[in-house]
Amino acid sequence: MRKWTTGIFTSIDEEGLGAGLDAVKELGVKTVHLHAPGAANRTLGRIREVRDEFAEAGIEITVVFVGFPEDDYTTPETVKSSVGLVPAQMRGERLKETLEIADYACELGVDAIGMHLGFVPPDPHASAFHEIVEATRIVCDHCAKSNQFFHLETGQETAEELAQFIQAVDRPNLAVNFDPANMILYGAGDPLEALETVGKYVRSVHCKDASYERKPGQHWAEDAPLGSGDVNMEAFLRALHKLGYEGALTIEREYSPDQAGDIQSALALLETMREEILG
Repeated sequence: MRKWTTGIFTSIDEEGLGAGLDAVKELGVKTVHLHAPGAANRTLGRIREVRDEFAEAGIEITVVFVGFPEDDYTTPETVKSSVGLVPAQMRGERLKETLEIADYACELGVDAIGMHLGFVPPDPHASAFHEIVEATRIVCDHCAKSNQFFHLETGQETAEELAQFIQAVDRPNLAVNFDPANMILYGAGDPLEALETVGKYVRSVHCKDASYERKPGQHWAEDAPLGSGDVNMEAFLRALHKLGYEGALTIEREYSPDQAGDIQSALALLETMREEILG
């Protein structure tokens, strides 16, 4: 895979762009982040089909992302109570499924899983903080058996809090999937400053944009077409270059009446910036 190969976030069992390999092939990308399908689509037979389909198309799955049906992004408050491994009442069941998805990714030949862990308590002395540290260690240790990494999506903590948590977990295969737009949407800090803080942990990225200013009636988590928001994509890519990041540039465009068109424009923009920065 060449440095900064462009890709998209996709799914194989959900509606919308990327609900199947054809949409990915039509865009001409060579890498994807794959949203983990439900258990019915994680059978050995289906794994072989997916692995062969992507291989024949010359498309590499670089990260498999974990999500749960009960994850609720309606408001920041519902995120706190429902997303990831933080909600204590669902943690055991979700931890079990996360390990199963890691095994699924391994069978696909993918060396990383990622997820929104949830709102980790900022106080490192809180019992809830230590509980989530231990849950994360379980995932990391399971992944380590297959030489896999566990990527934490940015946004729900400040960069300082995320770095503190990573250091507390103390596992070499715990990494960061850096999403600059999420820093804006969650009010977690300036994306470029955050990248300076956690840059050494970054192993994958989402190229996503967002605006600080919200329009009347606009959903709090609504992103913006790449290059039109407040991320400053050129500065973001130059910072990644300075850090030595060579992985995929994976586009995530969630809220859009023309998702396919926005992704095509984003692909063109990233290719132009890639040529300007890398030469």
